[in-house]
Amino acid sequence: MIESNELHAMIAGYPYRVLIVDDDAAHRALEREILQPPKYAVIEASSGVEALQLLSTQAFDAVLLDKRMPGMDGDEVCRRIRSELDLELLPIIMVTGNSGSDDLSRSLRGGAGDFIAKPYLPEELIARLDSAVNRKRLTDQLDSAESMLFALARMVEAKDANTGDHCSRLSHISVVLGQALGLAPEYLLALRRGGVMHDIGKLGIPDSILLKPGQLSEEEWLIMRQHPEIGARLVKDLKSMQLTLPIIRHHHERWDGTGYPDGLAGKNIPLLARVFQIADIYDALTNERPYKPAMRREQVIGILEEEAAMGWRDPELTAVFVDILRQRPQDLELPRSPDDDLGAKLFADIARTGTLDWDSKGIK
Repeated sequence: MIESNELHAMIAGYPYRVLIVDDDAAHRALEREILQPPKYAVIEASSGVEALQLLSTQAFDAVLLDKRMPGMDGDEVCRRIRSELDLELLPIIMVTGNSGSDDLSRSLRGGAGDFIAKPYLPEELIARLDSAVNRKRLTDQLDSAESMLFALARMVEAKDANTGDHCSRLSHISVVLGQALGLAPEYLLALRRGGVMHDIGKLGIPDSILLKPGQLSEEEWLIMRQHPEIGARLVKDLKSMQLTLPIIRHHHERWDGTGYPDGLAGKNIPLLARVFQIADIYDALTNERPYKPAMRREQVIGILEEEAAMGWRDPELTAVFVDILRQRPQDLELPRSPDDDLGAKLFADIARTGTLDWDSKGIK
């Protein structure tokens, strides 16, 4: 796992860190000669076992991996990098003296992203490597930006000490409903992200309004209602958030057009926002708040059906959710160990530094 200071250093322009894996010392020396500092920082491994040890403790921009090695060959090293170390996005360039299609296919299945055949020109090696590491740096920057947004969204949740695992619960519940509707995996991922990101716009709302214990004034309420638009602006330039953006902007719309911020009605409200709304309402009803106890299942069903009849919620989606609630309510419970980090670890790291001031009401 790349630590945040390592990631920052790489993005700031530090040398490309390249791991050369080859049992032939002469060939390692040749590659090191080609990959000169200060552009490259080269680390060597003489075996697959040594390479895996280095990769488990250090961050690299790319791996130059010899295909033919005694003991553990390049294909096996590659497979373990992907499956055991979970480094799915690390560029691996397989160095081989055999360009047969069967050999190349095996390496591709193992997770190699590119090949270079011996003998090669130094310019060819540099060109292939530069292409790979530049993509890796861009990916790291995107991942860093997303992780920070998720962590910031969790900070919004943490300000309200009464919501607990609200974000994780919403991610889980909305995905359960999405699966029941037969939504494609990319839409389920957007729902999962929406559970965490839906209220990130509250970062732009003053705490005097956000944490006010009593009712909001009309002026305060107008400010509070801006949070979906603020959230949408925060994520609009991230391509990976384009399917989640409608959830962030439209999760307070109503089926009859009386919601906000855009007053959308019916199926003009994006489907994922309508799915998410139902999960959000269910979670609010079934968890205790200072102003109300947690409600029983039949009470929740009654309120959901009533809101659909009043024209606030999509009646078809409500019916599907109520069926889940009646037939298999256990599916809506958050697993003890949810597979749903989405900024939680980064937020925990930030909290442990002491930079967040905690009191009985959450973060000050």
